[in-house]
Amino acid sequence: MRFDLSLYLVTDAQLCKAAGLERTVIEAVKGGVSFVQLRDKHASDPDMIEQAKRLKAALAGSGVPLVINDRLNVALQSGADGLHVGQSDTAVQEARAAMGPEAIIGLSINTLEQLHAAPVALLDYVGLGPVFTTQSKQDHAKPLGFEGLAQLAAACTLPSVAIGGLKAEHAQQVVAAGANGLAVISAICGQPDPYQAARALARP
Repeated sequence: MRFDLSLYLVTDAQLCKAAGLERTVIEAVKGGVSFVQLRDKHASDPDMIEQAKRLKAALAGSGVPLVINDRLNVALQSGADGLHVGQSDTAVQEARAAMGPEAIIGLSINTLEQLHAAPVALLDYVGLGPVFTTQSKQDHAKPLGFEGLAQLAAACTLPSVAIGGLKAEHAQQVVAAGANGLAVISAICGQPDPYQAARALARP
């Protein structure tokens, strides 16, 4: 499946509570979001499967893929387009074997050592970060800054998306550092107008 990493939305159910997750995603896609990751560390598998199915239906015909954060079971049972894993999550090899060659598999990377150890042949893209400190993820690794991001992007042979504390004013710096796009959570989730928030990020 072909995909566009230019504006990658990672969902947060708590931040999206007021507007609702589905509405937030739909409006954000209208505003320019090109890729969606469903992430919820607290929902049960059955609840997350149901949410993923609703999002997948809402995204039908948009060309925007839906991947699931970490939970392979949810990705398989919901018909999602793929899985995104962190360094301590489901192994990339296991994810690829279970989901097949057409699935989109992504991996979070924070260091050159992690990048060099990654099973590149089994991956479709990598997430590089965090670029800055972020409140959306409490246990994140040391921030890279744009200099660290550029070092990782230069060493990377896969498409990459930068994440971590990024806002609309950072979009041009992300591209200049060599990443293919930027991923955001709070810059869209929880904003009063997800459509306008996405437009600002997609067209800085």
